[in-house]
Amino acid sequence: MKSSFLYLLLVMVLSALACTEDDQYPSSFYNCFLYFQDSSLVNSSSSKYQQLLDEIKSSGVPGIQMSIQNKTDGMWLGTSGKVDLKTSTDLNSCNHTRVGSTVKTFTATTIFLLKEEGKLNLDDKITEYLSAGDIKGIENAEKATIRQLLQHSSGIYNYIQNLKFQTGSLNDLIKVWTPNELLDYARGKKAYFSPGEDVLYSNTNYILLGMIISNIEGKPFYEVFEEKIFEPLSLRSTQFAASDPVPDGIIRGYVDFYSNLNVINATYYSGWDYYTADGGLISNAYDLNVFMTALVNGEIISQPSLDEMIIWQKPKEEDPEFFPISYGLGIFKMETEWGEAYFHSGDAIGYYACMTYFPDSETTICWAVNGNYGKIDEFTSTKPAMQKIFTTVFN
Repeated sequence: MKSSFLYLLLVMVLSALACTEDDQYPSSFYNCFLYFQDSSLVNSSSSKYQQLLDEIKSSGVPGIQMSIQNKTDGMWLGTSGKVDLKTSTDLNSCNHTRVGSTVKTFTATTIFLLKEEGKLNLDDKITEYLSAGDIKGIENAEKATIRQLLQHSSGIYNYIQNLKFQTGSLNDLIKVWTPNELLDYARGKKAYFSPGEDVLYSNTNYILLGMIISNIEGKPFYEVFEEKIFEPLSLRSTQFAASDPVPDGIIRGYVDFYSNLNVINATYYSGWDYYTADGGLISNAYDLNVFMTALVNGEIISQPSLDEMIIWQKPKEEDPEFFPISYGLGIFKMETEWGEAYFHSGDAIGYYACMTYFPDSETTICWAVNGNYGKIDEFTSTKPAMQKIFTTVFN
């Protein structure tokens, strides 16, 4: 989901930055390959899908990857635009990029796997797995359950909304933060509501879930992701930032600071979620599609667990500018003209990604963009942008 403070943060700071790490790399730096036979060119809808991406790119988006999968046509992969504007290197489907908060669905899936292994219950209080020091000063944490963290129904304050955190990030956009440093910005802050009373997105919930995974397994949560999800599904372009924050060949990320599509390289401006389970995932549109499709088909967690994951709760207040949504456990549902869609999106500075699944047509659509904020968002992450994508796919 989108973190609305980021654009304000950038407006305040980027103009003051005199230099950035904007090295020029040869095109070979971005070389990659698909490890399977790609049948996209023989897909019956290939031309209309490619036209869609070309139109999005021509709107001013630096580059976009997309994957579309259904049982009739299989997987289609496509790209348009550049992996690096400085060298005008074309973007490929195999390039990896930041996919932000889409990791929350991976976090939730891992929690369900631990539940199936008998290592936790969703209705356990989080105090059974976290120390008093971990949750000190975080209102509702002493009462909240794992289920409530997953569904954003804990009421726990979202650290990203703390103006002091925004100032700290502003002053050092490449600082690498620890989980407890981030949790400090939720300490002493009033909870939004009593646990279970409503649902409201809070990144703090998922920092705590990552810590629970680490405490149960005795290793960093992202190593658990690798063992339980990345490796079994052969997600070869997926990793967590902690192991390599800016890996070689990663797509350059750009921000539309002035809302005029004159973008700024922000590849190195990301440092607060490298070690927390609320963001920090690196992947691509293909791997996200493989993960999302496997999840909804019961290939990662059991069908009873999936049924529990998609028990929905509507927020008391809805966003009038977006589709009506409901909160599941690590996943969301939006109501569209083409039926219900399960989804999760994610932002990092200079990047946006979204993975969606339409159960009625058994269609998975994922896209990843190496640009955001300003005018770019109009073409990639708003309701009209998604409607254009869905209209093309389903009509």
